[in-house]
Formats: sequence, structure tokens, C-alpha cells
Amino acid sequence: MLEKHILQKEAENAIKWIQQFVANSGAKGIVIGNSGGKDSATVLAMATKAIGKENVVAVSMPCNSQNSDFEDAKLVAETFGVRFIKIDLSSCYEEMEKEINLQLSQELSKESTINMKPRLRMTTLYGIAQTLGYLVIGTGNLCEAMVGYTTKWGDNSSDFNPIGNFTVDEVLEIGRILGVPKKILNKAPNDGLGGLTDEEKMGIKYSQIAEIIETGNTDESAKQEILKRFQSSKHKRKLVPIYTFERKNFFNSNII
Repeated sequence: MLEKHILQKEAENAIKWIQQFVANSGAKGIVIGNSGGKDSATVLAMATKAIGKENVVAVSMPCNSQNSDFEDAKLVAETFGVRFIKIDLSSCYEEMEKEINLQLSQELSKESTINMKPRLRMTTLYGIAQTLGYLVIGTGNLCEAMVGYTTKWGDNSSDFNPIGNFTVDEVLEIGRILGVPKKILNKAPNDGLGGLTDEEKMGIKYSQIAEIIETGNTDESAKQEILKRFQSSKHKRKLVPIYTFERKNFFNSNII
């Protein structure tokens, strides 16, 4: 983890970056998916520091979720005084799954049904953001990105992300500095999509991922699993591949 004084300075810089990014875009504010977890809570706190609580909308999007997640999301929103919206996606998800199963003549795979939920949530956030003239802010951390523990076109999609270069422990420390409730910071990381914690699903710990990021080493069995996940999730960290060939293109040859 970064030394505390360095981390505090980088957190301050990230908050200024949010402020500048929003100003440069001409957007009126920020929309954030408020899950009630440490990442979204920390980003929400940063956003209110950057552009003021009146310009931030926090959206809870339960999708056959535990009620405790909503209560935690509500606690975060109340702590930082932002507008809080609840949009229950359960029936929307169920109808979509039912219709796809019917037309496909077979049931969707378990993994696909899990990933549909964050994609519905991102669709919801962008619907709100475009209506209000806001930006969607991302809440994924560096550890998640390095092992692909994220849904492509779901929670890994946003207009900008202030914590994408911070490890889990660093996000937790920034949350402490900014006054995120202890209850939220002390929760075991859980995406709410499978009943288990993140670490139970992956079979590795975030501390081991951070150790690899910072030193290149950790427990050998964990290291192999992390490297395997890193390789297999490269596509999640890149733009869509496009077939290219030699051709004239005004936009590539002129400064406008």
C-alpha cells in the first residue's frame, strides 16, 4: 500500500481530477451506482468533495438482492447528503431472462444470468445520466481490474473512474479519511451476485492481488491463479478490437 501521506495526497489529486473532468465535460453533475459497498461509498464521498453533494445522484438498483444492501446504500447516501433513488430491477431482469430462455429454447448459463444484472444497472445509470445531463462515475478498483473481477459492459463501464489505480486497501484508507461509515468499510467485499464474498468466489484474497501488483510476489498457488485470471481477462481492460487496413481517413490525418 502507498505510504499514508502519499495516499492522502493522491486522494486529494483524484478529487481535483473529478472536479476538472466534470467541468471540462460540461456535465451538470454525477450519477453513481450506490451498492452500499466500500468502493461506491468511497467514490461517492470523493464526488461530493469534488462537485458538491447537490450535484451527485446515488442510485440503488436491487435485482433480487438482499435488503441489507439497500439499507447500507441508504446509510451511505444519508451520510453524505446526496439525492438517493431506488430503482428495483428484479421484475425487469426476470422478464428478460424468461424471454431469452423462451426464444433460445434453453436456459441461460448461470454466469450469463449473473452478468446480466450489472449490465441492466449500467443501462439504468446511463438512462438517468443522459436525462439529467450528468456523467456516470466508475467504482471499480485496481485489484478487481487486474484479475477481471468485473462485468464487461456492466460495472466496468463508466465515463471516468477515480479509483481505478488504487488497490482495495488504499480505497479503504481513502474511505476512512473521507468519513465513510465503519459499517461499510468493515463489510466483507461482496458483489451481491452470487451469495458468496468476492474472495470466496475467486479463491484468492485482495491482499494477495495487491501484493502481486506492488512486488510481483505472493503465495505461489495464489500467484498462479492471479496470473491466470490476469491473462484471461485482458479483453476487459482494452477497447473493442477493430479490423484495420490501409485507407485514407481524414480524421487520422488532420488536426481539427
